[in-house]
Amino acid sequence: MSAHTLDNPIWHALTTQHAPLAITAEGAAKYQPDIAPFAAVGDASGRHSTQLISLVEDGESVFLVGVAPEPPPGWTLEQKPSVSQMVCWSPPPEIPGPPVTVMSATHRDDMLALTTLVFPGFFRPRTLEMGSYLGIRDGDRLAAMAGERMRLDGYQEISAVCTHPDYVGRGYAQRLVSLLCRAAFGRGYTPFLHVYHDNSRAIGVYRRLGFSERASLPLWSLHKGPIAC
Repeated sequence: MSAHTLDNPIWHALTTQHAPLAITAEGAAKYQPDIAPFAAVGDASGRHSTQLISLVEDGESVFLVGVAPEPPPGWTLEQKPSVSQMVCWSPPPEIPGPPVTVMSATHRDDMLALTTLVFPGFFRPRTLEMGSYLGIRDGDRLAAMAGERMRLDGYQEISAVCTHPDYVGRGYAQRLVSLLCRAAFGRGYTPFLHVYHDNSRAIGVYRRLGFSERASLPLWSLHKGPIAC
């Protein structure tokens, strides 16, 4: 049975809808580092492993989801906690709430500050170029945000779902994700996302919106040298 495209989502994003954002070698690809720290291979063959490391700079760490090759000597493929891949198969209802702001480059510093506080390491200065991002503001303060990350043929990933600790429990994340899902369906894409299995609060929000688990996918970090102590 052939693998589903969502079993190797980064590869299929970088070779389809997000190809303009990719740096590629034969059988391997990665996002430009200031966009996202993700890389992928078409399959786990040794040949693709060599191509993949040719894309990774010294001192750079990239993440792979679903498929990864055995690294050559001098490189470390570090196993991280697996992630639950959840898919929303039908449009959720719009969740009422406060006004929503369409985020732009003028909001970049606020977005970087919130993601660094809540979920550091994945949101970069040019992540906004991956898709649409929405926020809820309280005056000059960004209280919550969510947006679109990987996009591949037929599917749109929802990501960067962050709520400032002072605003947790107000339904802001649920409102933002519902709007993003409805917009994705309107453009012909099925929304999906990735969440750590122990993030029960977020999983509960996503289930209430109609998401269900499709697969548990392995997550790795690839970098040159041994695992840092």
